[in-house]
Amino acid sequence: MDRNAEFKRWKAQGLSKADLSRKGSVDEDVVELVQLLNGREQYFTTSSCAGRIILLDGNINGFEVQKQNCCWLLVTHKPCVKDDVIVALKKANGDAILKFEPLILHVQCRQLQDAQILHSVAIDSGFRNSGITVGKRGKTMLAIRSTHGLEVPLSHKGKLMVTEEYIDFLLKIANQKMEENKKRIERFYNCLQHALEKETITNSHPKEKIKDKNNSSYTHKKKRNPEACGKCIEENDKELENDDDPGISVTIFPEDY
Repeated sequence: MDRNAEFKRWKAQGLSKADLSRKGSVDEDVVELVQLLNGREQYFTTSSCAGRIILLDGNINGFEVQKQNCCWLLVTHKPCVKDDVIVALKKANGDAILKFEPLILHVQCRQLQDAQILHSVAIDSGFRNSGITVGKRGKTMLAIRSTHGLEVPLSHKGKLMVTEEYIDFLLKIANQKMEENKKRIERFYNCLQHALEKETITNSHPKEKIKDKNNSSYTHKKKRNPEACGKCIEENDKELENDDDPGISVTIFPEDY
């Protein structure tokens, strides 16, 4: 089957599936972003979470919480207040963990070049933990992720191990991270619009496309492209100036991926 035709089939199947998430719908803060991606022929989203503060009750495996084996005491995609956490903690019988999880967005891309464009925009918008995986069957997936999460144990075997003052302190940090996450999503949306408009113009002028390929920012390691989103990168430089260049990670998965 022609690669483009196969991708169209995958996209039609993916977008026709029921939303099996706990919420059952796309989070408000990423609705426009998801619609923008799904409205382009070269992309479609397979899962998304705009970012959330959660309180889990379960067992700790190393430093990670196994979500499938725990109880969700509290979930919010908005800033959280101490009283809500205190009330939820009263239901904890095991090891309660307070977490902030930033945006996670999985996008299937028509080809590697399409994924590289999206990856570049994600990195320049602050989502420095993003990466591309390529399956041998031709599926190219991009995971858009950030690193500014938070995970703190609050209780052990149902017993609260911290003070309410400390919980209040943690929530201030979590809410700040939530606000920063929202700014990055907005920045990503604006940068993506700019990049897609530029790509459309480039595709309509073959000579320009050849020139862009010769000057591609994707050589052995990805270099930040100062023209990718102009103002977007400028606003983001200060917060990322101490980060190492994440490069681009392409993982090849088995035949049955």
